[in-house]
Amino acid sequence: MRIFTKKLPHPDLPAEEKAQLLQNSEYQEMMVESTFMYLTLDLPTAPLYKDEKEQLIIPQVPLFSILAKFNGATEKEYKTYKENFLKRFQLTKLPPYLIFCIKRFTKNNFFVEKNPTIVNFPITNVDLREYLSEEVQATHTHTTYDLIANIVHDGKPSEGSYRIHVLHHGTGKWYELQDLQVTDILPQMITLSEAYIQVRGFGDTQGTPGT
Repeated sequence: MRIFTKKLPHPDLPAEEKAQLLQNSEYQEMMVESTFMYLTLDLPTAPLYKDEKEQLIIPQVPLFSILAKFNGATEKEYKTYKENFLKRFQLTKLPPYLIFCIKRFTKNNFFVEKNPTIVNFPITNVDLREYLSEEVQATHTHTTYDLIANIVHDGKPSEGSYRIHVLHHGTGKWYELQDLQVTDILPQMITLSEAYIQVRGFGDTQGTPGT
């Protein structure tokens, strides 16, 4: 992927000083190319309000909304101890298998918080063509991915548990694994879970993954 980074002046500086700093080369956008092992997808902040029946509302977000991080245009601010940066990302090459890591956990000095937002995702035909740079779209024949495995985290961050949904390629059936228990599961039930990590491979219409 390509990573575009732009340093930001300190927010407390006067406007004139900010404008001067933005003229310096140090504050101009820079681009580097980097390989990636997986794509980290950021969840929006979960709302804290309740509905009229005092029931906690479970927020939902479409997969493609959080994938927009990699469209080459969406900017996000990143903060370090001393400096702030704007970053945007664009994919330039897709692997046969793709791993999504949905960022559910945030850690501060005192405890770990979990975002319970449900990600609405299709099981098959997740097309990433529009996230590729224009010059490589025409040459990239494989851009559509189907779900192969889905790792779910249930419960609180400190005492939760994990379940795994796995596709049996020979039969096309989905199974849920938790410890030594293996049960059938319908594909539509998979999408209701708090997905944490997903493994996807090229769709069947594009050939067997890895070929």
